[in-house]
Amino acid sequence: MHWRKFNGEPIHLPIKEQVRNTIEAEIAKNNKLSVYIGTDSQVKQNFTEFATVIVFLRQNNGGFMFIHNEKSTQHMHIKERMLLEVSKSIEVAYELCDLFIEYDIDMEVHADINTNAQFKSNDALKDAMGYILGMGFAFKAKPDAFASSCCADKVIH
Repeated sequence: MHWRKFNGEPIHLPIKEQVRNTIEAEIAKNNKLSVYIGTDSQVKQNFTEFATVIVFLRQNNGGFMFIHNEKSTQHMHIKERMLLEVSKSIEVAYELCDLFIEYDIDMEVHADINTNAQFKSNDALKDAMGYILGMGFAFKAKPDAFASSCCADKVIH
């Protein structure tokens, strides 16, 4: 996986090593962090683009994020695409969760799925919530899922 910072600067280290270094640097500055992981996607003409983000919020001191973009040519129904978004977020959360436990950092997985039944994405809500909670992660959906619905949404090319 290729990750980058919001300014476009590539991250050359494995993401787990980069996150550990980032956490340690923030702790050294006496910043208390919370982390939010989310994925969004957009269907283009003949492919779907996914953006996964790791959002770091400093208590009372702004935040920043790491970004991974990828494309798929697989045609998917909306429920399948929503669950694929969730699985991409869970994959990252699972890889990093021991760091968050080690450094006592709160982490949530955000799903870009609407809690309003009038929206098509709502079809995937129960499955996504069960998947995320079943993996032991805190879960948020729209309108509270800012990592996926705001941050990841802004970094799809």
